[in-house]
Amino acid sequence: MLKVIMTLLLGTLSLFASSASESEIPNLTMTWVGFATLIIFVIGYYFVAAEEKYAIDKAKPALFIGTFMFILVAIYYSLNGLDMNLVHTQAQHLILEIAEIFFFLFVAMTYIESLLHMGVFDRLKYNLISKGYTYRKLFWVTGFLAFFISPIADNLTTALILSTVLITIEKTRKDFLVPGAINIVVAANAGGAWSPFGDITTLMAWTAGKGVFTDFLYLFPSAIIGYGVTAFLLSRFVPKVVPEFDATKEKKPEMVEGAKVVMILGIFTIFCAVMSHQVLHLPAMWGMMFGLALLKVYSYGLSKKYGKEHFNIFHSMAKIENNTLMFFFGILAAVGALYFVGWLALAAIVYDPSVLGATWANIGVGFLSAIVDNVPVMSAILKANPEMGLDQWMLVTLTAGVGGSLISFGSAAGVGVMGKLHGIYTFGSHMKFAWTVLIGYIVSVSIWYFQYHILGISH
Repeated sequence: MLKVIMTLLLGTLSLFASSASESEIPNLTMTWVGFATLIIFVIGYYFVAAEEKYAIDKAKPALFIGTFMFILVAIYYSLNGLDMNLVHTQAQHLILEIAEIFFFLFVAMTYIESLLHMGVFDRLKYNLISKGYTYRKLFWVTGFLAFFISPIADNLTTALILSTVLITIEKTRKDFLVPGAINIVVAANAGGAWSPFGDITTLMAWTAGKGVFTDFLYLFPSAIIGYGVTAFLLSRFVPKVVPEFDATKEKKPEMVEGAKVVMILGIFTIFCAVMSHQVLHLPAMWGMMFGLALLKVYSYGLSKKYGKEHFNIFHSMAKIENNTLMFFFGILAAVGALYFVGWLALAAIVYDPSVLGATWANIGVGFLSAIVDNVPVMSAILKANPEMGLDQWMLVTLTAGVGGSLISFGSAAGVGVMGKLHGIYTFGSHMKFAWTVLIGYIVSVSIWYFQYHILGISH
């Protein structure tokens, strides 16, 4: 999914590593509350997917099912005299981890809105279009930028930035925007899959000791070739025309004074987020919030020098997509309830050789992660800790990371782009091109198989 961060989702990791051990939490899957939570999740998922049909914002059903499912579990515990401390503990962890993702997103969105206000994206649009690039060439430029920025910045932040570039270049042409949005989501997720801190699932596998840093770099061929195939297929639907641009009439946009410093602060904020988690063992959002503090201090200096209207950071905060934040809250709460009841723990059963075995189970993880979100799925697998070699742990890392691209809201990157291109990049518009993502997914897995089972690569 925050993944991460660093897709959806740095937060949920600790949710599933709660202080209560697995044996202390009763399995409620075969009780009325177990079936009720599953049915509610499916119904809510349907309304999220059908937001265009019913003209309902995806945040509304997500927020409802997330809060209602947990309330039902708490009622069941109360009625049956079960340990209410477990409910309290799980809710506490859930709130803590949702807060981490919430504030991470909040800061990233604030920076993006600030850069929009300061004319940075308008200048970038001018620079790209004035070069005479066609829509198809712009498609490739934004895609490759997403793929190579994601391993450093993380897939969610990358998708937010590049989708903003996309909507700045063109605001109406869906034949460019929809394939372009899918391209960015796929590129960001694929790029994050071969870096230990490019996606939360790779981060989870790395910190769990399933591979050393360099092991994940071997996933690069699978990631880039799989992405390249999907991008090539998608590009066939992007027009080869040049966006309207008249050099004699179009004036080069000027960035607001202080814009370059804000860009530098944004890059430093991403650095702080990575260092907070990797070195200081603080949540990534701690570094992000420190970056927001620096931006606030700098905005104060600008207001003193140029006046309050020059740059008001609170205006940027007011423009962020709150529906995206609410959607994250709801979907994570719903998945947390499913885990608490015991549904996600059943996923580990398929690793038994008599059922599917490791390879097919790990391939299936990609499809499951697109529906439920890759973080809780990966977390459940790490908890079950099936006996697998390094090749299989790399496969599940790859599939959990890139599998989220199969559905628009299957990853944090996808949800972020849905928020930026509201009403344009939707579940329905994504599914029309989902076959291209599926082919790329199959190619990625095939490359992995060729590396590890034909060439016999050993790290």
